[in-house]
Amino acid sequence: MGRVSRRAFAVAALSAFTMMPQASAATGRRGGAPDSEMRGVWIASVANRDWPSKPGLTASQQRAELLTHLDTAVRNRLNTVFFQVRPTADALWPSPYEPWSQYLTGTQGEDPGWDPLGTAVEEAHARGLKLHAWFNPYRIAVHADPSRLAASHPARMNPDWVVTYGGKLFYNPGLPEVRAFVEDAMLDAVATYPVDGVHFDDYFYPYPVVGESFDDDAAYDEHGGGFPDRAAWRRDNIDLLVRETADRVKEVRPSARFGISPFGVWRNVATDPLGSDTRAGVQTYDDLHADTRKWVREGWIDYIVPQLYWNIGFAAADYAKLLPWWAEASRDSSTQLYVGEALYKAGDPAQPAAWQETGELSRHLTLAGEHPQVRGHVYFAAKDVAADRIGAMARVVADHYGQPASPPR
Repeated sequence: MGRVSRRAFAVAALSAFTMMPQASAATGRRGGAPDSEMRGVWIASVANRDWPSKPGLTASQQRAELLTHLDTAVRNRLNTVFFQVRPTADALWPSPYEPWSQYLTGTQGEDPGWDPLGTAVEEAHARGLKLHAWFNPYRIAVHADPSRLAASHPARMNPDWVVTYGGKLFYNPGLPEVRAFVEDAMLDAVATYPVDGVHFDDYFYPYPVVGESFDDDAAYDEHGGGFPDRAAWRRDNIDLLVRETADRVKEVRPSARFGISPFGVWRNVATDPLGSDTRAGVQTYDDLHADTRKWVREGWIDYIVPQLYWNIGFAAADYAKLLPWWAEASRDSSTQLYVGEALYKAGDPAQPAAWQETGELSRHLTLAGEHPQVRGHVYFAAKDVAADRIGAMARVVADHYGQPASPPR
Protein backbone atom coordinates (compact mmCIF):
# COMPACT_ATOMS: atom_id res chain seq x y z
CA MET A 1 0.00 0.00 0.00
CA GLY A 2 2.24 2.13 -2.32
CA ARG A 3 -1.32 1.72 -3.20
CA VAL A 4 -1.29 3.65 -6.42
CA SER A 5 0.64 1.15 -8.51
CA ARG A 6 -0.77 -1.78 -6.54
CA ARG A 7 -4.32 -0.77 -7.22
CA ALA A 8 -3.65 -0.17 -10.89
CA PHE A 9 -2.22 -3.66 -11.07
CA ALA A 10 -5.19 -5.18 -9.27
CA VAL A 11 -7.67 -3.49 -11.59
CA ALA A 12 -5.74 -4.61 -14.64
CA ALA A 13 -5.48 -8.16 -13.36
CA LEU A 14 -9.18 -8.44 -12.67
CA SER A 15 -10.21 -6.88 -15.97
CA ALA A 16 -8.18 -9.49 -17.79
CA PHE A 17 -10.60 -12.31 -16.90
CA THR A 18 -12.75 -13.74 -19.55
CA MET A 19 -31.76 -3.66 3.89
CA MET A 20 -30.93 -4.99 6.99
CA PRO A 21 -34.07 -4.99 9.31
CA GLN A 22 -33.88 -2.97 12.52
CA ALA A 23 -30.41 -1.69 11.66
CA SER A 24 -28.93 1.06 13.74
CA ALA A 25 -28.43 4.22 11.71
CA ALA A 26 -25.29 4.82 13.71
CA THR A 27 -23.50 1.62 12.94
CA GLY A 28 -25.43 -0.49 10.45
CA ARG A 29 -25.65 -3.19 13.13
CA ARG A 30 -28.67 -4.62 14.90
CA GLY A 31 -29.86 -2.75 17.96
CA GLY A 32 -30.15 0.89 18.88
CA ALA A 33 -26.85 1.98 20.44
CA PRO A 34 -23.69 2.19 18.34
CA ASP A 35 -21.28 -0.68 18.92
CA SER A 36 -17.56 -0.18 18.98
CA GLU A 37 -16.39 -0.50 15.42
CA MET A 38 -13.43 0.33 13.26
CA ARG A 39 -13.90 3.50 11.24
CA GLY A 40 -10.51 4.01 9.69
CA VAL A 41 -8.70 5.85 6.93
CA TRP A 42 -5.33 5.22 5.32
CA ILE A 43 -2.96 8.18 4.94
CA ALA A 44 -0.48 7.15 2.24
CA SER A 45 2.87 8.90 1.90
CA VAL A 46 4.34 6.81 -0.94
CA ALA A 47 4.62 8.89 -4.10
CA ASN A 48 3.03 11.73 -2.07
CA ARG A 49 -0.31 10.02 -2.64
CA ASP A 50 -2.16 11.61 0.29
CA TRP A 51 0.45 13.38 2.38
CA PRO A 52 2.46 15.50 2.05
CA SER A 53 0.82 16.74 -1.13
CA LYS A 54 4.25 17.19 -2.70
CA PRO A 55 7.87 16.95 -1.55
CA GLY A 56 9.72 20.03 -0.43
CA LEU A 57 6.98 21.79 1.52
CA THR A 58 8.12 23.60 4.63
CA ALA A 59 7.77 21.86 7.96
CA SER A 60 4.87 24.13 8.89
CA GLN A 61 3.11 23.42 5.59
CA GLN A 62 3.55 19.68 6.01
CA ARG A 63 2.27 19.85 9.57
CA ALA A 64 -0.76 21.90 8.55
CA GLU A 65 -1.67 19.40 5.84
CA LEU A 66 -1.35 16.50 8.26
CA LEU A 67 -3.55 18.17 10.85
CA THR A 68 -6.15 18.88 8.17
CA HIS A 69 -6.33 15.15 7.39
CA LEU A 70 -6.80 14.37 11.09
CA ASP A 71 -9.51 17.02 11.39
CA THR A 72 -11.24 15.62 8.31
CA ALA A 73 -11.24 12.16 9.88
CA VAL A 74 -12.88 13.54 13.02
CA ARG A 75 -15.45 15.47 10.99
CA ASN A 76 -16.47 12.22 9.26
CA ARG A 77 -16.80 10.45 12.64
CA LEU A 78 -13.84 8.18 11.92
CA ASN A 79 -11.82 6.94 14.86
CA THR A 80 -8.53 5.54 13.50
CA VAL A 81 -5.83 6.63 11.06
CA PHE A 82 -3.38 4.26 9.42
CA PHE A 83 -0.37 6.48 8.78
CA GLN A 84 2.26 5.25 6.32
CA VAL A 85 5.57 5.89 8.06
CA ARG A 86 7.92 3.56 6.14
CA PRO A 87 6.84 3.69 2.49
CA THR A 88 10.11 2.67 0.78
CA ALA A 89 12.67 1.36 3.28
CA ASP A 90 12.90 4.87 4.71
CA ALA A 91 11.36 6.72 7.64
CA LEU A 92 8.99 9.48 8.66
CA TRP A 93 10.71 9.69 12.03
CA PRO A 94 14.39 10.11 13.01
CA SER A 95 15.30 6.45 12.59
CA PRO A 96 18.73 5.08 13.52
CA TYR A 97 18.23 2.36 10.90
CA GLU A 98 17.04 4.07 7.72
CA PRO A 99 17.15 7.49 6.04
CA TRP A 100 14.49 10.16 6.13
CA SER A 101 11.92 9.62 3.37
CA GLN A 102 12.38 11.43 0.09
CA TYR A 103 8.65 12.16 0.06
CA LEU A 104 9.22 14.81 2.72
CA THR A 105 11.97 16.98 1.28
CA GLY A 106 12.52 15.53 -2.18
CA THR A 107 15.92 14.18 -1.12
CA GLN A 108 16.22 10.87 0.69
CA GLY A 109 18.12 11.28 3.94
CA GLU A 110 17.47 15.01 4.30
CA ASP A 111 16.11 16.04 7.71
CA PRO A 112 12.70 17.70 7.25
CA GLY A 113 13.14 19.76 10.40
CA TRP A 114 10.39 18.13 12.40
CA ASP A 115 9.12 14.70 13.48
CA PRO A 116 6.05 13.71 11.41
CA LEU A 117 5.31 10.44 13.24
CA GLY A 118 5.75 11.97 16.68
CA THR A 119 3.48 14.85 15.74
CA ALA A 120 0.92 12.55 14.13
CA VAL A 121 0.63 10.38 17.24
CA GLU A 122 0.33 13.37 19.56
CA GLU A 123 -2.20 15.23 17.43
CA ALA A 124 -4.27 12.12 16.63
CA HIS A 125 -4.57 11.31 20.32
CA ALA A 126 -5.48 14.92 21.09
CA ARG A 127 -8.45 14.50 18.74
CA GLY A 128 -9.53 11.16 20.18
CA LEU A 129 -8.16 9.23 17.20
CA LYS A 130 -6.15 6.02 17.35
CA LEU A 131 -3.03 5.89 15.19
CA HIS A 132 -1.63 2.73 13.62
CA ALA A 133 1.87 3.05 12.16
CA TRP A 134 1.77 1.58 8.66
CA PHE A 135 4.92 -0.08 7.32
CA ASN A 136 5.82 -1.63 3.98
CA PRO A 137 8.30 -4.38 4.93
CA TYR A 138 10.27 -5.17 1.78
CA ARG A 139 9.91 -2.42 -0.83
CA ILE A 140 13.14 -0.41 -1.18
CA ALA A 141 12.35 1.86 -4.12
CA VAL A 142 9.86 2.32 -6.93
CA HIS A 143 12.82 2.57 -9.33
CA ALA A 144 15.67 0.14 -10.10
CA ASP A 145 18.76 2.34 -9.57
CA PRO A 146 20.56 1.74 -6.25
CA SER A 147 22.74 4.80 -6.87
CA ARG A 148 19.67 6.99 -6.38
CA LEU A 149 19.34 5.82 -2.78
CA ALA A 150 20.93 7.81 0.02
CA ALA A 151 24.63 7.00 0.32
CA SER A 152 24.11 5.53 3.77
CA HIS A 153 21.09 3.44 2.79
CA PRO A 154 21.29 -0.13 4.13
CA ALA A 155 20.45 -1.43 0.65
CA ARG A 156 23.63 0.18 -0.68
CA MET A 157 25.66 -1.12 2.25
CA ASN A 158 24.27 -4.65 1.69
CA PRO A 159 23.73 -5.09 -2.06
CA ASP A 160 23.33 -8.85 -1.60
CA TRP A 161 20.07 -8.15 0.24
CA VAL A 162 18.52 -6.55 -2.85
CA VAL A 163 16.50 -8.03 -5.71
CA THR A 164 15.63 -5.95 -8.78
CA TYR A 165 12.23 -6.93 -10.14
CA GLY A 166 9.66 -5.20 -12.32
CA GLY A 167 11.69 -2.00 -12.46
CA LYS A 168 11.80 -1.72 -8.65
CA LEU A 169 14.11 -2.65 -5.78
CA PHE A 170 13.10 -5.07 -3.04
CA TYR A 171 14.69 -6.62 -0.01
CA ASN A 172 14.88 -10.39 -0.36
CA PRO A 173 12.39 -11.95 2.08
CA GLY A 174 14.29 -15.25 1.93
CA LEU A 175 17.30 -13.95 3.86
CA PRO A 176 17.03 -14.26 7.66
CA GLU A 177 19.30 -11.23 8.10
CA VAL A 178 16.91 -9.15 5.97
CA ARG A 179 13.93 -10.24 8.01
CA ALA A 180 15.73 -9.37 11.25
CA PHE A 181 16.76 -5.97 9.90
CA VAL A 182 13.34 -4.89 8.65
CA GLU A 183 11.79 -5.97 11.94
CA ASP A 184 14.36 -3.95 13.86
CA ALA A 185 13.76 -0.92 11.66
CA MET A 186 10.00 -1.06 12.10
CA LEU A 187 10.06 -1.86 15.81
CA ASP A 188 12.17 1.23 16.47
CA ALA A 189 9.10 3.37 15.78
CA VAL A 190 6.93 1.14 17.95
CA ALA A 191 9.35 1.42 20.86
CA THR A 192 9.78 5.18 20.47
CA TYR A 193 6.18 6.34 20.05
CA PRO A 194 2.91 5.37 21.79
CA VAL A 195 1.33 4.05 18.61
CA ASP A 196 -1.95 2.18 18.93
CA GLY A 197 -1.14 -0.35 16.26
CA VAL A 198 1.33 -1.73 13.74
CA HIS A 199 0.02 -2.18 10.22
CA PHE A 200 1.30 -3.94 7.08
CA ASP A 201 -0.19 -3.49 3.63
CA ASP A 202 -0.50 -6.10 0.88
CA TYR A 203 3.09 -6.18 -0.36
CA PHE A 204 5.05 -9.27 0.69
CA TYR A 205 6.67 -10.94 -2.29
CA PRO A 206 5.96 -8.48 -5.10
CA TYR A 207 2.98 -8.69 -7.41
CA PRO A 208 3.89 -10.84 -10.43
CA VAL A 209 5.30 -9.21 -13.53
CA VAL A 210 4.77 -11.08 -16.78
CA GLY A 211 8.01 -12.41 -18.24
CA GLU A 212 10.11 -11.82 -15.10
CA SER A 213 11.14 -14.01 -12.21
CA PHE A 214 12.07 -12.87 -8.72
CA ASP A 215 15.71 -13.91 -8.43
CA ASP A 216 16.08 -15.56 -5.04
CA ASP A 217 17.96 -18.63 -6.31
CA ALA A 218 20.95 -18.22 -3.99
CA ALA A 219 18.75 -17.70 -0.92
CA TYR A 220 16.63 -20.71 -1.82
CA ASP A 221 19.71 -22.88 -2.32
CA GLU A 222 21.00 -21.86 1.10
CA HIS A 223 17.78 -21.79 3.13
CA GLY A 224 15.16 -23.74 1.19
CA GLY A 225 16.11 -27.25 2.26
CA GLY A 226 13.29 -29.22 3.81
CA PHE A 227 10.54 -27.53 1.81
CA PRO A 228 8.69 -29.33 -0.99
CA ASP A 229 9.11 -26.42 -3.39
CA ARG A 230 10.11 -22.78 -3.61
CA ALA A 231 6.55 -21.54 -3.12
CA ALA A 232 6.24 -23.32 0.22
CA TRP A 233 9.59 -21.87 1.32
CA ARG A 234 8.52 -18.37 0.31
CA ARG A 235 5.25 -18.70 2.24
CA ASP A 236 7.20 -19.83 5.28
CA ASN A 237 9.43 -16.75 4.99
CA ILE A 238 6.36 -14.50 5.13
CA ASP A 239 4.81 -16.57 7.93
CA LEU A 240 7.99 -16.01 9.94
CA LEU A 241 7.86 -12.26 9.33
CA VAL A 242 4.26 -12.13 10.53
CA ARG A 243 4.72 -14.31 13.59
CA GLU A 244 7.98 -12.67 14.66
CA THR A 245 6.59 -9.18 14.20
CA ALA A 246 3.50 -10.09 16.22
CA ASP A 247 5.63 -11.42 19.05
CA ARG A 248 7.97 -8.45 19.04
CA VAL A 249 5.17 -5.88 18.98
CA LYS A 250 3.68 -7.49 22.07
CA GLU A 251 7.08 -7.39 23.79
CA VAL A 252 7.88 -3.79 22.88
CA ARG A 253 4.41 -2.26 23.27
CA PRO A 254 1.85 -4.71 24.68
CA SER A 255 -1.04 -2.30 24.17
CA ALA A 256 -0.44 -2.02 20.41
CA ARG A 257 -2.44 -4.15 18.00
CA PHE A 258 -0.94 -5.75 14.90
CA GLY A 259 -2.87 -6.07 11.66
CA ILE A 260 -2.52 -6.54 7.92
CA SER A 261 -4.52 -5.35 4.90
CA PRO A 262 -3.99 -7.94 2.14
CA PHE A 263 -5.28 -8.05 -1.41
CA GLY A 264 -8.86 -9.23 -1.09
CA VAL A 265 -8.62 -12.68 -2.69
CA TRP A 266 -6.83 -15.46 -0.79
CA ARG A 267 -7.46 -18.10 -3.49
CA ASN A 268 -10.13 -18.66 -6.11
CA VAL A 269 -12.44 -21.62 -5.58
CA ALA A 270 -11.24 -23.05 -8.90
CA THR A 271 -7.77 -23.26 -7.35
CA ASP A 272 -8.81 -24.41 -3.89
CA PRO A 273 -12.22 -25.60 -2.62
CA LEU A 274 -11.67 -23.39 0.43
CA GLY A 275 -11.29 -20.35 -1.81
CA SER A 276 -13.79 -17.64 -2.69
CA ASP A 277 -16.21 -17.69 -5.62
CA THR A 278 -14.00 -15.35 -7.62
CA ARG A 279 -11.93 -15.36 -10.78
CA ALA A 280 -9.17 -13.02 -9.68
CA GLY A 281 -5.94 -12.79 -11.65
CA VAL A 282 -4.00 -12.47 -8.38
CA GLN A 283 -4.24 -14.84 -5.43
CA THR A 284 -2.30 -13.86 -2.32
CA TYR A 285 -1.46 -17.46 -1.38
CA ASP A 286 0.02 -18.28 -4.80
CA ASP A 287 1.32 -14.97 -6.13
CA LEU A 288 2.39 -12.97 -3.08
CA HIS A 289 3.17 -16.09 -1.00
CA ALA A 290 1.02 -14.71 1.81
CA ASP A 291 -1.26 -17.28 3.45
CA THR A 292 -3.66 -14.66 4.77
CA ARG A 293 -6.40 -17.13 5.69
CA LYS A 294 -3.94 -19.09 7.83
CA TRP A 295 -2.93 -15.96 9.75
CA VAL A 296 -6.58 -15.36 10.59
CA ARG A 297 -7.42 -18.94 11.49
CA GLU A 298 -4.31 -19.29 13.67
CA GLY A 299 -4.90 -15.94 15.38
CA TRP A 300 -1.39 -14.72 14.58
CA ILE A 301 -2.61 -11.17 13.97
CA ASP A 302 -5.04 -9.03 15.94
CA TYR A 303 -6.99 -7.85 12.90
CA ILE A 304 -7.17 -8.21 9.14
CA VAL A 305 -8.43 -5.65 6.61
CA PRO A 306 -8.88 -7.42 3.25
CA GLN A 307 -9.00 -4.92 0.42
CA LEU A 308 -12.42 -5.63 -1.04
CA TYR A 309 -12.03 -2.96 -3.68
CA TRP A 310 -14.79 -4.12 -6.02
CA ASN A 311 -18.43 -3.23 -6.34
CA ILE A 312 -21.38 -5.41 -5.51
CA GLY A 313 -22.01 -7.53 -8.60
CA PHE A 314 -18.53 -7.22 -10.13
CA ALA A 315 -18.20 -10.48 -12.02
CA ALA A 316 -14.58 -11.42 -11.34
CA ALA A 317 -14.59 -10.44 -7.66
CA ASP A 318 -18.02 -9.62 -6.29
CA TYR A 319 -18.02 -7.68 -3.01
CA ALA A 320 -21.21 -9.52 -2.05
CA LYS A 321 -19.40 -12.86 -2.37
CA LEU A 322 -16.06 -11.89 -0.87
CA LEU A 323 -17.58 -10.31 2.24
CA PRO A 324 -19.27 -13.51 3.48
CA TRP A 325 -16.18 -15.53 2.56
CA TRP A 326 -14.04 -13.38 4.83
CA ALA A 327 -16.71 -13.43 7.53
CA GLU A 328 -16.63 -17.22 7.47
CA ALA A 329 -12.82 -17.28 7.41
CA SER A 330 -12.73 -15.19 10.58
CA ARG A 331 -15.55 -17.00 12.38
CA ASP A 332 -14.47 -18.28 15.82
CA SER A 333 -11.03 -16.72 15.33
CA SER A 334 -9.36 -14.25 17.68
CA THR A 335 -8.51 -12.12 14.61
CA GLN A 336 -10.94 -9.26 14.10
CA LEU A 337 -12.24 -8.55 10.60
CA TYR A 338 -12.46 -5.06 9.16
CA VAL A 339 -13.11 -4.39 5.47
CA GLY A 340 -10.96 -2.22 3.23
CA GLU A 341 -13.17 0.03 1.10
CA ALA A 342 -12.30 1.62 -2.26
CA LEU A 343 -13.51 5.15 -1.65
CA TYR A 344 -10.97 6.27 -4.26
CA LYS A 345 -13.11 4.62 -6.96
CA ALA A 346 -16.28 6.55 -6.11
CA GLY A 347 -16.94 9.04 -8.89
CA ASP A 348 -13.87 8.04 -10.89
CA PRO A 349 -15.07 8.08 -14.53
CA ALA A 350 -12.69 5.22 -15.34
CA GLN A 351 -14.58 2.90 -12.97
CA PRO A 352 -17.72 0.83 -13.69
CA ALA A 353 -21.17 2.35 -13.43
CA ALA A 354 -21.69 1.14 -9.87
CA TRP A 355 -18.94 3.50 -8.71
CA GLN A 356 -20.76 6.48 -10.17
CA GLU A 357 -23.59 5.88 -7.69
CA THR A 358 -23.33 7.81 -4.45
CA GLY A 359 -24.83 4.93 -2.48
CA GLU A 360 -22.51 2.08 -3.54
CA LEU A 361 -20.25 2.32 -0.47
CA SER A 362 -23.19 2.77 1.87
CA ARG A 363 -24.65 -0.46 0.50
CA HIS A 364 -21.36 -2.17 1.39
CA LEU A 365 -21.82 -1.20 5.03
CA THR A 366 -25.45 -2.29 5.00
CA LEU A 367 -24.42 -5.68 3.64
CA ALA A 368 -21.63 -5.94 6.20
CA GLY A 369 -24.20 -5.33 8.94
CA GLU A 370 -25.60 -8.78 8.20
CA HIS A 371 -22.30 -10.39 9.21
CA PRO A 372 -21.42 -10.00 12.89
CA GLN A 373 -17.80 -10.96 12.18
CA VAL A 374 -17.31 -7.63 10.37
CA ARG A 375 -16.20 -5.15 13.03
CA GLY A 376 -15.77 -2.09 10.82
CA HIS A 377 -14.33 -0.54 7.69
CA VAL A 378 -11.20 1.33 6.56
CA TYR A 379 -11.28 3.75 3.61
CA PHE A 380 -8.66 4.25 0.95
CA ALA A 381 -7.65 6.96 1.28
CA ALA A 382 -7.28 10.30 3.04
CA LYS A 383 -7.36 12.66 0.06
CA ASP A 384 -10.49 10.88 -1.19
CA VAL A 385 -12.20 11.35 2.17
CA ALA A 386 -11.35 15.04 1.89
CA ALA A 387 -12.45 15.44 -1.75
CA ASP A 388 -15.50 13.11 -1.60
CA ARG A 389 -16.11 13.62 -5.30
CA ILE A 390 -19.73 12.41 -5.47
CA GLY A 391 -20.64 12.48 -1.81
CA ALA A 392 -20.11 8.75 -1.22
CA MET A 393 -18.36 9.32 2.11
CA ALA A 394 -20.99 11.80 3.22
CA ARG A 395 -23.61 9.19 2.41
CA VAL A 396 -21.81 6.60 4.54
CA VAL A 397 -21.66 9.04 7.43
CA ALA A 398 -25.33 9.95 7.09
CA ASP A 399 -26.50 6.35 6.77
CA HIS A 400 -24.18 4.59 9.23
CA TYR A 401 -22.14 6.98 11.37
CA GLY A 402 -24.86 8.96 13.09
CA GLN A 403 -23.07 8.67 16.41
CA PRO A 404 -19.38 8.46 17.35
CA ALA A 405 -17.98 4.98 18.00
CA SER A 406 -14.78 3.79 19.59
CA PRO A 407 -12.62 1.25 17.74
CA PRO A 408 -12.79 -2.38 18.83
CA ARG A 409 -10.30 -3.75 21.32
